Amino acid sequence: MTQKWASAIGLLSLAAATIFLFVQASTSDASVPETEHKGDTPTKDYRVYALPINETLYFAGEQVPINDPFIRERFDRELLANTYFQSQGLLYAKRANRYFPVIEPILQEHGIPDDFKYLALIESGLMNVVSPAGAAGVWQFMKTTGPQYGLEVSPYVDERYHLEKATHAACKYLNEAYQNFGSWALAAAAYNAGSGRIKKSLRDQNVTNYFDLYLNAETSRYVFRIIAVREILENPRQYGFHFKDEDLYTPLPTYTVAVTQSISSLVDFAQENSITYKLLKHYNPWLRNTSLPVTAGKVYTITLPKKGVHQIMTELPENDSEESNVSPLVNDSIYE
Repeated sequence: MTQKWASAIGLLSLAAATIFLFVQASTSDASVPETEHKGDTPTKDYRVYALPINETLYFAGEQVPINDPFIRERFDRELLANTYFQSQGLLYAKRANRYFPVIEPILQEHGIPDDFKYLALIESGLMNVVSPAGAAGVWQFMKTTGPQYGLEVSPYVDERYHLEKATHAACKYLNEAYQNFGSWALAAAAYNAGSGRIKKSLRDQNVTNYFDLYLNAETSRYVFRIIAVREILENPRQYGFHFKDEDLYTPLPTYTVAVTQSISSLVDFAQENSITYKLLKHYNPWLRNTSLPVTAGKVYTITLPKKGVHQIMTELPENDSEESNVSPLVNDSIYE
């Protein structure tokens, strides 16, 4: 056989093999479900919808002029932004289940509308974060403002990180702002921008309510963001959020210890109470050092987890004689 014929036969064989493989590939591909085709994208079946807006909307009992097109669009922006930030929305729902039971009775005690628990949520995501400006804790108090409302701030103790005490302080601020402005929406705006700035803006613009004010971008979005997050968390399935009760973070069983004498080592104190220093900090983020000086007559209350909380939650007894409460956890980013 000559080299020419050998080459020709080789080419014919290659062509036949190619046709065979093509037919096989086509046949096998036809049996693959359409959604598994290589040309499909992960977003093929993903849909983004415009969201319906209630024709009647309230914040803390005050009606929102939602029929004003500019007001409607500002609310629509916050509703869309928070609905389609799905990971944040799920985390909001999970944390709210743990911390709202702490916040709600304190708001009620001070006569603050329940809607303001969502203010804490948008301020910090219910985490003990620190803002670029230095505001700290779930309620985001500045270092100079906290003591004005009864919070101790020192190198050893910073009660801006104490959820219960900071909530009481926030209530005092909000009540004071409401007395000044006669409006909960303006009180919320003052919480964000400061009462002095809101008072000046009202005077300079000759208006009397939040919805007529021209404000900086953050404050102009503030109340609408609170309302939007409230609407989503109170109607999660309507906005596409699906979760079961067991998916949410539950309140952690704790008890408290009164401390009337200085603690030279919080590490040793933690070990004496059968927990790690890390857990001590998680349950008491207001402890800001490795020791705790206690002056005469001063009493600090330290929160500790009940035995077994961090091992087998399902085996905890339903009733316990120890004093119980729910304690905040701390975001690692605030460790100094």
